[in-house]
Amino acid sequence: MATDRPILLVEDNPDDEALTLRAFAKNKIANPVVVARDGVEALDYLFGTGIHAGRDVAAKPSVVLLDLKLPRIDGLEVLRRIRADNQTCLLPVVILTTSKEQRDIFEAYSLGANSYIRKPVDFEKFIHAVGQLALYWLSLNEPVESHP
Repeated sequence: MATDRPILLVEDNPDDEALTLRAFAKNKIANPVVVARDGVEALDYLFGTGIHAGRDVAAKPSVVLLDLKLPRIDGLEVLRRIRADNQTCLLPVVILTTSKEQRDIFEAYSLGANSYIRKPVDFEKFIHAVGQLALYWLSLNEPVESHP
């Protein structure tokens, strides 16, 4: 797996963050992980503003794992802003959430989510899901590096 580009994990629940990081470790995912704990922090990271002012925004994450239920700015609004900007509109964004609401699924795909994954409650199933996610988005998927 390509390990040079970070994974941006946007997750406000400390328990879910810890479980996700453990699942990465158990699946031997070596990519650095940047954690944003709310929508504002995620957008600051992606656009090099706020607490991430001056960050090289050309160094894009390999994938954004985005929770929907976030403080300050929710995940759907984060996705909307990612897709609205030419610098980030092609970033792979995977919704990783507990929401089973059809409205959330529909809205996420309508806004351009690449995938929608419900977090399994069972940790072993979660480890397997993260392994499959990593295999696809970090190994098999061919990302757009720049505009042709």
